[in-house]
Amino acid sequence: MNTAGTSTLSAAFLLHRRDYSNSSLLVECFTEQQGRFPAVAKGVKGRGKSASGLLQPFVPLQINWSGRGEVKNLTHYEPDGRMFRLDGKALFCGFYINELLIRLLQRNDPHERLFQNYRMLLSQLDASGINEASLRYFELEMLVELGYGIELTVDLADGRPVEAAKWYRFVQESGVTECPADIEHAISGQTLLSLELRSLNDPRQLKEARNLLRTVLGFYLGDKPLKSRELFRHAL
Repeated sequence: MNTAGTSTLSAAFLLHRRDYSNSSLLVECFTEQQGRFPAVAKGVKGRGKSASGLLQPFVPLQINWSGRGEVKNLTHYEPDGRMFRLDGKALFCGFYINELLIRLLQRNDPHERLFQNYRMLLSQLDASGINEASLRYFELEMLVELGYGIELTVDLADGRPVEAAKWYRFVQESGVTECPADIEHAISGQTLLSLELRSLNDPRQLKEARNLLRTVLGFYLGDKPLKSRELFRHAL
């Protein structure tokens, strides 16, 4: 979808920004109405810190834009609530989520539910730091929104319901199937059911869910590693 812009304001966040010419910024917008797209914010670096300060990640915005090309012109922006202040590990987590969205979202493909989930996750990171279970739920819901959802409650081999006491392995683009408990990256049925119900509640389940979702996301991300993951690793 290639639109000329919008005359009404749309809720938005910036996923990334970089300098563009001497006075402008090239920003990657994630909007509720239009999805993800790049835009040029012209002349903002000459307007003082307040203009440039708004145009950064984790600031809720209302924006509009113009242009029929792939890169839009940002014509108006204003705050839509206070900036989410992420520190330490929560900040790296925010960068990680932003990079996932840039890498996986198609441009100009709206995902209103995903946008709201993103806002809620930033709010949680701002209020209480990293909650690993919430991060796993966001990853899972993002995959569902993008059409890559995982069937967690049915054994693909025979169609039987996943059982809490059994162990399973993940088959890419297919689902889960029963396996011995001692194979690498085996996932307990209890973890699969807890992930489906959004009720992960112990370190073992969190580790298994993290390994599962890293495998699934890695398939769609391809061979290029996530910069944010490397940054986070070096910061620890």
